[in-house]
Amino acid sequence: TNHTIVRCRSCRTYINPFVSFIDQRRWKCNLCYRVNDVPEEFMYNPLTRSYGEPHKRPEVQNSTVEFIASSDYMLRPPQPAVYLFVLDVSHNAVEAGYLTIVCQSLLENLDKLPGDSRTRIGFITFDSTVQFYNLQEGLSQPQMLIVSDIDDIFLPTPDSLLVNLHESKELIKDLLNALPNMFTNTRETHSALGPALQAAFKLMSPTGGRISVFQTQLPSLGAGLLHSREDPNQRSSTKVVQHLGPATDFYKKLALDCSGQQTAVDLFLLSSQYSDLASLACMSKYSAGCIYYYPSFHRSHNPAQAEKLQKDLKRYLTRKIGFEAVMRIRCTKGLSIHTFHGNFFVRSTDLLSLANVNPDAGFAVQMSIEESLTDTSLVCFQTALLYTSSKGERRIRVHTLCLPVVSSLADVYAGADVQAVVCLLANMAVDRSVSSSLSDARDALVNAVVDSLAAYMSTASNLQQSMLIAPNSLKLFPLYILALLKQKAFRTGTSTRLDDRVYAMCQMKSQPLVHLMKMIHPNLYRIDKLIDESTIHVNDRVVPQPPLQKLSAEKLTREGAFLMDCGSIFYIWIGKNCSNNFIKDVLGYPNYASVPQKMTQLPEVDALSSERTRSFISWLRDSRPLSPVLQVIKDENPAKTDFFQHLIEDRTEAAFSYYEFLLNIQQQICK
Repeated sequence: TNHTIVRCRSCRTYINPFVSFIDQRRWKCNLCYRVNDVPEEFMYNPLTRSYGEPHKRPEVQNSTVEFIASSDYMLRPPQPAVYLFVLDVSHNAVEAGYLTIVCQSLLENLDKLPGDSRTRIGFITFDSTVQFYNLQEGLSQPQMLIVSDIDDIFLPTPDSLLVNLHESKELIKDLLNALPNMFTNTRETHSALGPALQAAFKLMSPTGGRISVFQTQLPSLGAGLLHSREDPNQRSSTKVVQHLGPATDFYKKLALDCSGQQTAVDLFLLSSQYSDLASLACMSKYSAGCIYYYPSFHRSHNPAQAEKLQKDLKRYLTRKIGFEAVMRIRCTKGLSIHTFHGNFFVRSTDLLSLANVNPDAGFAVQMSIEESLTDTSLVCFQTALLYTSSKGERRIRVHTLCLPVVSSLADVYAGADVQAVVCLLANMAVDRSVSSSLSDARDALVNAVVDSLAAYMSTASNLQQSMLIAPNSLKLFPLYILALLKQKAFRTGTSTRLDDRVYAMCQMKSQPLVHLMKMIHPNLYRIDKLIDESTIHVNDRVVPQPPLQKLSAEKLTREGAFLMDCGSIFYIWIGKNCSNNFIKDVLGYPNYASVPQKMTQLPEVDALSSERTRSFISWLRDSRPLSPVLQVIKDENPAKTDFFQHLIEDRTEAAFSYYEFLLNIQQQICK
């Protein structure tokens, strides 16, 4: 809607379906209860072309609306889309072979980058020095400029390093075609990441935009250099896990500087050894960026990771993006918001600064009840995101949520959303692990189950105390918490690389709920009898709907084949005695023995079982932003460990089975 944006004069809430109209001329705010006048222009409804029915306007009929903002909502003219790529070209990086994939992906998606005629793009590469690329329209070829004084970094030519994508397109393509081979014989082992980021910040400051950093090792030179802090002998310790926080404040400070200039930093870490993600992640956490991690990345030795990078980049380069954004969450008088989780900088108590915003980011919020809500039957929450679209339009997206207030404990429990509870606790546990300790966080997770079930059981006085009783809404609560305790972020006693653990924590803090739930508790299906399952029809596709299996090894029969959906990876486990028909039709091999160890794709075989399996997998794939990779697993495959670690209902040397965990919870409640 391009007309007046109607807001409460007191608390600035946007008019929404949950306000009340006292009469045609006055409305009462649902957050602070102030009575406001209805402006004259609002009396006319552009959709029905009628006058005098303000309650029928679209913004009062829909709880999600997007406004085109007027100049009152701009501090400066809307910025163009600006993309800067900062690429590690050290020996380590060249050996891993990621440049080919990145350059190829950029070439394929150059015309699909969100933007308009003003879109700008630039490139910086670095090893022990920092290299810039002059792409000024009119040059016969890109010109490399090297700055070797990394302690006092400067821009060798300020005007032609970030260029208009359309005017310099041929030079940009030339550079992308040349880059993968420019450093093939390099002897440079050092990484001056900090200075490269300082240069990137200088380059982006005048406009703001997005910096995409590709890094393959520990930064070893200049500002922000890091040392290895991981002791491999401590990986399966049940005692203290150290170094979950940053070793330096360089990356956080840099992120805050970037955020102040409307620039977000996205990190792609493609490492074969420890790279101190706990420190590096700060560049993205505080600048509203995102983090991608590819452990043991190698273009030829690790085809699954190479394919994942390729798929992630396609989504990353083409998905919607918003620039110079701020988000505010308001709630009904009597409630207050005190903690936010996600990647951003909290500018004032309730204003989140998001230099970039994308559709794949999740946020979690903690609130508390400050005053008694006895006089009110409803509470509302409203979140407003003010951003610049990639086409340079200033927009405001508003979501309003209204929830009932209940007074009996039974009703409180009946309304519990177990997945939201678990994801919020996961976020709180990450903070606790960093600020206090991993064991504190683990205890707090178990206590959350004990306290909530104890409170519920104490209200039902007629129950025998010897049984563990949970309300219907929380039946899966203990299972999900056990799953969290066995997740890479929080597990102890199982060998876990520090960067893997830290990355899992980063994901807890920034993934949307549906994705996070699959990371915590994957879905397991038996897939060797899909022909017999009931089906649904989706866009001309017949999609089988196999039932979910318990995450336990006793469910895996040697005669079967199983698919585990972990959100960003699909495992297909093949039993030793799986029928040859399935192996032939679905995997394309004559028998179990001939199925190779590194299989990441299913062939298109003209057989019903093949068609149903592929249809089921693509149906699962379509529902998410990150394109999951596939891994076929046989008994002697090294990836088997990963697969079995997700069978969280089973006992391990270091952790309870689900049954033992329930007994333990019950003992704690009854003691």
